[in-house]
Amino acid sequence: MLYREAGQFKTTYAADQQIFPIRQDRIAMALLLVFAFVVVPLFGNQYWLSALITPFLIFALAALGLNILTGYAGQLSLGTAAFMAVGAFAAYNFELRVPGMPMLLSFVLAGVVAAAVGIVFGLPSLRIKGFYLAVATLAAQFFVVWALTKFGWFSNYSSSGVISAQKLVVFGYAFDTPVKRYVLVLAIVSVMALAAKNMVRSSIGRAWMAVRDMDVAAEVVGIPMMKTKLLAFAISSFYCGVAGALYAFAYLGTVEPAGFDLDLSFRILFMIIIGGVGSILGSFFGAAFIVLLPIFMDLSATSIERSFGLALPAGLVSNLTLILFGALIIFFLVVEPLGLARLWQIAKEKLRLWPFPH
Repeated sequence: MLYREAGQFKTTYAADQQIFPIRQDRIAMALLLVFAFVVVPLFGNQYWLSALITPFLIFALAALGLNILTGYAGQLSLGTAAFMAVGAFAAYNFELRVPGMPMLLSFVLAGVVAAAVGIVFGLPSLRIKGFYLAVATLAAQFFVVWALTKFGWFSNYSSSGVISAQKLVVFGYAFDTPVKRYVLVLAIVSVMALAAKNMVRSSIGRAWMAVRDMDVAAEVVGIPMMKTKLLAFAISSFYCGVAGALYAFAYLGTVEPAGFDLDLSFRILFMIIIGGVGSILGSFFGAAFIVLLPIFMDLSATSIERSFGLALPAGLVSNLTLILFGALIIFFLVVEPLGLARLWQIAKEKLRLWPFPH
């Protein structure tokens, strides 16, 4: 009986159109943010913050960028990791070559550079779509990694192409501990997720969804194809570029072009398939699932070895994890194409009517 909207009347258009129209959802979101910003930093240990929660937030931001392009605008992309690489190396070079450049401004400009690259590789979307567009964005994946490796200027002429991110300092305050880096990443991801949620509810988001559902009909009713598609590529790449900068500065610290390979692009694509295509919340569900599943498999394997005295073959757990990924993708594509976000929505709808039949 706790999840009811009876008696919650809307008297204005703004109240009816707010992100969380049900009071319980607003309270739950406020409690979640308090837990994330206050409780987790107080009680989270270094391993949880550095190896689990921070990469989860960064991957969720990258998945959010891909979801804007693929889930809302309907433009399939396989170059997400390439745009993350552009963001990481761009932020590194802004900090390296522009004295006194504020760190947050470097992240924003890195996203802008990634957006410009995304627009260039999004131009084929004006003539092709579907599988052919995926191949075109796949070219971005290979070209960006090749360019970052070929031209030493991007890595400050490092012999191995590896870059070490500068110290993370914002407004003179050093984010030099796992807790501080986690709070910074959480703040950036929260603001950008809120912006994305409002964006997809605006006229821009409605235009994206119209193009996704039927581009010919959308063009007939006056939606400009070129502007709408390229804007989707630009904003998606901006999000991925910022995620790449955070990946280098707040998570790994040292990155190389080969680290942004096709496998990373597929992992982010799996996140939105499992979490939910066309869902902001699904990006977070998918990122959590992809980040936590290998750890769960490793813990299960260790538990089995200790309980039964078995010595599992090397590589078995990683192969089983890949097999499970594939099985889950097939399952969601067949049974629930909208992913975990849709299952969560169904559970909420049932809870609103419980215990009455429906």
